[in-house]
Formats: sequence, C-alpha cells, structure tokens
Amino acid sequence: MPGEKNEQEQEKAEQAADEKRQPSQEKSETAVLTERIAELEKQSAQLRDQLLRKAAEFDNNKRRTENDFAALTKYAAENIITQLVPILDDFNRSLKSIKEKGENDSLVKGIELIYTKFIKVLEAQGLKTMDVVGKEFNVDVHDALMQVPRADVPPHTVLEEVEKGYLLFDKVIRHAKVVVSTTPAEEPLQQQTKTENFED
Repeated sequence: MPGEKNEQEQEKAEQAADEKRQPSQEKSETAVLTERIAELEKQSAQLRDQLLRKAAEFDNNKRRTENDFAALTKYAAENIITQLVPILDDFNRSLKSIKEKGENDSLVKGIELIYTKFIKVLEAQGLKTMDVVGKEFNVDVHDALMQVPRADVPPHTVLEEVEKGYLLFDKVIRHAKVVVSTTPAEEPLQQQTKTENFED
C-alpha cells in the first residue's frame, strides 16, 4: 500500500503543478491576444490614414480635372475668334471709310447692321473690346508704338489707340497698340541763359 500512497501523492503533486501552470498559460494567452489587438489597431489606423489620403487625392484630382475641363470649354472658341478679329477690324475700317466718303445711307445702314450682328455673336462667345484711351499704360494689355511728350496729361497715359485690343473673357488675345504720353523734356540750361541774355 505504500506504493498506492506514493502514486496518490504523485498525482496530487502533478495536479498542483497543472494548476500552477494554467494561470501562467492564461496569462501568456492574454498577453498574446493583447499584442495581437495592438497590432490590429495599428494596422487599422494605417489603413484609415491611407484611405483618407487616397480620398483627398481623389478629390484634388477630380477638382483639377473639372477646372481643366471648364477652362477648355471656356476658351474652346479662342482659335476661331482670334482668326475673326482681323476681319472685325476690316469691317470697322470699311465702315469708317464709307461714312467719311458720304456713300449711300442705305449701304452704310446695311453694313452697320451686319457689323452689329457680327459683334454680338463674338461678344456672346466672350469677346470684349479693351477701353484704353485715357488709361495708364499697362504692359500686360498694351503695346506702345510711340511716346509723345505732353504736359497736359500724366506720364504713361494712353493718348491714342492705333489698333484695338481684345479680351476673350479675362484673357488677352490681342494687345492694344497705343501711343503713350511721356514727360516733356526740359529746355537745356544753355538755351535758357541765352534767352535771358537776349531779353536783357
């Protein structure tokens, strides 16, 4: 019977060791699960960040594409309008010439009517004539052909329009060719002294 006692004691010892081992296994399983949860949360945060970045990138691309398309459609007629502008100038010159010569009134009225319709069609497509005379010279919209010394107007003022300038919406399609004022040159000092001596 002493052998049975030994076996029973041995079983009890094994049970006690198993009981001690179980909490440590449970703890290690908990630690593994906690680590796994932390990893999954980190992955989730990374994926969420990537998703937000992709959504922002998509929105930016969509906005850029819409702007490009809007600009393309807005200025789609630019090429043909640029080619029609010289014809508009010819119309204008012809009308001016006919009026100066005192030609037939019905002819003048007919040409004016056609000219007005032509202008309205081009304006409907976004063409605008620049108003330049009396304004300050601006290199973005004017081409200076000549400078004229003038004391009665401020320097760099547009005095005369030689050729009309045109805008298509807000874009310059032809610069206005203009004559610009400049500060009059002062008389040389020698001439002044000669004049003063002559007066004496």
